[in-house]
Amino acid sequence: MSLTFDQHQTAVGASKVARPITMILILAALMALAALASLRIGSLPLSTGTVVESLVAYDGSDEHLVVRTLRLPRVLLAIMAGAALAVAGALMQAVTRNPLASPTIFGLNAGAAFAVVTLSFVAGLTSPLLLVLAAFAGAIGAVTLTYLIGSAGHGATPVKLALAGTVVGILLSAWVSGILIFDQQTLDEVRFWLAGSIAGQSLDASLVTLPFLLLGLVLAIAISHQVNALNLGEEVAIALGQNTARIRLLATLATVLLCGAAVAAVGPIAFVGLAVPHLVRLLIGPDYRWIMPGCLLGGPALLLAADTLGRVVVSPGELQAGIVTALIGAPVLILVVRRHKVMQL
Repeated sequence: MSLTFDQHQTAVGASKVARPITMILILAALMALAALASLRIGSLPLSTGTVVESLVAYDGSDEHLVVRTLRLPRVLLAIMAGAALAVAGALMQAVTRNPLASPTIFGLNAGAAFAVVTLSFVAGLTSPLLLVLAAFAGAIGAVTLTYLIGSAGHGATPVKLALAGTVVGILLSAWVSGILIFDQQTLDEVRFWLAGSIAGQSLDASLVTLPFLLLGLVLAIAISHQVNALNLGEEVAIALGQNTARIRLLATLATVLLCGAAVAAVGPIAFVGLAVPHLVRLLIGPDYRWIMPGCLLGGPALLLAADTLGRVVVSPGELQAGIVTALIGAPVLILVVRRHKVMQL
């Protein structure tokens, strides 16, 4: 029996929703598996049963102590930072309509590094809380400077903002490099943070940025529908009745909150904001109402996997998560350049 037109439309609508939901569930499962692997794998291998017991029936044993005090904070930090960087990357790629856009494009990483290195060099401070606050303030200051430069003349445009962010990032990075070359003590104090390391970071200090991270995530998801319109182009978005300047400003604000919180917590980790949105887009499709939740799960999964892999490849030593994500991100960058399908945002 043939379907009526209404039945056909209902079936088409259901199929469009079924795929994103299925992919979201798969990404959630991948994140859960990555978190479990992060809790199990390390210099002291643990079974799944031991990990579960340490979380629900803590008895103070060495194995439970390792999970509770060392590995669980790393998992929580990776989830926070991975989600923030991936969602921020998706926002930036949509707003700038640039498939190579990532959180570094507004000079956020460079601004955070500038503040941390300068504070360590001038004041000799190594307090985790103060360094986290300095990194957050530096990220906000850098993006504010980028926006002011990009808005000069006839207002901000995606191209002007990208160019301004690149210039600001180069200038701040040059300052950081100059300090680190001539001051060995400062280099020793901040080198692990600059590499993007989850290990050894203070969870209590990083939780200072949690309200900003949550606010950024809520804002990003709230404007995802408007971002869809903006992603179609300036003229189309205006024709659909969207205030493009307002959308771009809210997206920039969300990006600042997310990237500032992530970089302050774990350092300038590269490629998560570039790679994850493209991978999620390939799995889910171009609708940012689904891409945002997908990045919310895919970012932590990638960062957790990178952190766990870093413990294995140079065991008994450890490779920083930021280095591993850079190694993973390079093939993704090549994929972005070579595959036309991925380039279509």
